[in-house]
Amino acid sequence: MFEFQQNAGAFLILAIAIVLGEMLWRRSSRRSYDFGALGATLAIYAGQILASAVTASVVVLVWRAAYELAPIQWDDSDWRVWLACFFLVELVYYWEHRLSHTVRWLWATHAVHHSPNELVLPAAFRLGWTGLVSGGWLFFTTVAFVGFPPFMIALWLVGGLRYQFFLHTEYVGRLGPLEWILNTPSNHRVHHSSRQEHVDKNFGSVFMVFDHLFGTYAGEKTGTDMCYGLTDPIRSNNPFRIAFREWKRMAKDVLAADSPARAMGAAFGRPRHARPPAPGEHSARARRCTLSRS
Repeated sequence: MFEFQQNAGAFLILAIAIVLGEMLWRRSSRRSYDFGALGATLAIYAGQILASAVTASVVVLVWRAAYELAPIQWDDSDWRVWLACFFLVELVYYWEHRLSHTVRWLWATHAVHHSPNELVLPAAFRLGWTGLVSGGWLFFTTVAFVGFPPFMIALWLVGGLRYQFFLHTEYVGRLGPLEWILNTPSNHRVHHSSRQEHVDKNFGSVFMVFDHLFGTYAGEKTGTDMCYGLTDPIRSNNPFRIAFREWKRMAKDVLAADSPARAMGAAFGRPRHARPPAPGEHSARARRCTLSRS
């Protein structure tokens, strides 16, 4: 545990150094840097640390119970077990992430991560506070139930999230053949783009294998003016508004429903961004994005 805390501290120091470097690069290249949004991200991150501590205490108990019920418990001293766990976590992460874009209950938490209107490294830390309620972590219970130790699952998940920190930037261009295999900054820019052709693409954690396999991969086109954030962008830097906007909208729609079936659809159907766009909706979004970047 002490070694893990040391590694976490070293990662945070490295992250701060790289964030400062990116900030200087954006300033020197005359790119915008929204310091108000940065403040909001830091406030959300502080709240997320507290929320994740509560979530982790529940997750550990559930994963441990699932592991104890597993018909076979794999030997954690075998490197092949670690490798198998990695690819299984990648697969489960892909589907959990994909469903977090297409099931409104999950999206209410995940939307927080897509709320920044600039793609800069600190955006990686803008994570929702309501993960325990939305329940995305339950997907990974299946990995424990087939016999992989909870600590191994957690290490691969944390490792994947730390890897993804470096993807939230415009500083790194395309990386040639690696684009097809790995989740890269270019691939992740597509994931965070709100352009119609990019919405709900590139869900992988470290690899793009499952995006290719299940038809959700999209490469970044050279010369394309990227537009980040939600398709219905949030301009507020109030961390509470950012954290709870989608939950508030969902609750309003549920309460306005005229039948139990419609109420269930409002809570567990497709989120607003995944519905067919109204005429002119995306062209209007493109104009707003162009104005905000000029």
